[in-house]
Amino acid sequence: MIMRRVSAGLRRQDWMAIGIELLIVVVGVFAGTWVANWNEARVERENTIRLLDQFKSEIRYQVAQYEFLRTYMATTGNYAKVALAGWERRPQVSDNEFVISAYQASQVAGAAINTQNWASIFGSTQVQNIRDPVLRGRLIRLLSLDSSVIDYHQVQSDYRQHVRQVIPDDVQSAIRERCGDRFKADGSSAPFLPPTCDLVLPASRARATAAALRAHPSLVNDLNWHRSLVATMLDQYRNYATNLNALGKAIDESRQRR
Repeated sequence: MIMRRVSAGLRRQDWMAIGIELLIVVVGVFAGTWVANWNEARVERENTIRLLDQFKSEIRYQVAQYEFLRTYMATTGNYAKVALAGWERRPQVSDNEFVISAYQASQVAGAAINTQNWASIFGSTQVQNIRDPVLRGRLIRLLSLDSSVIDYHQVQSDYRQHVRQVIPDDVQSAIRERCGDRFKADGSSAPFLPPTCDLVLPASRARATAAALRAHPSLVNDLNWHRSLVATMLDQYRNYATNLNALGKAIDESRQRR
């Protein structure tokens, strides 16, 4: 219809009419493109919001992981204190307690976290779709954290390797079977370590293993270094959990303002 009127205008040489008709075409194309782009941006923003809402469950899981890890490593820390007292030959620590505690102190747990995976999901385009500056800043801060400092492998120390080279395999197996990682009846995937162990090793076996451990005094330094690594990892994880909680709060507050 417009092109027919333009053709008619050309035949009449009605340049004003032609100009108006062409202006209508240009404006129509521009408006159509703008609406299409606006709608596409709106869909992308809604997809980003849905991703953030789904991310809340991951936040809850990771914060729970921190609480589990903190409890688990506190238990191994208590065993480490008993083991160090055993190396010092304190009379209140029997050979049986010393051997068990030396092994239990080497138990570790951790979380396999890779913020790069999340960064690939919340790429630069997704982040730009977040209009809330506080929420956007919280997400960027979390994605920029170095997750390698809280990785499980950070506490795979020399002590864990060396003490298990000294303690005989049958003794290690007995400790694991009686007092190793346990799982709650609720089906939780996170294990817990019993805070005490009522295993009683044969007296001769406990005495011989204790003597073997004391024959390697360097294990004391290894254990001190191991505890330092654990403390560092927990500090980093606490910072990570703090940022997770802050992001979760920002998501909730942003949802309330929508």
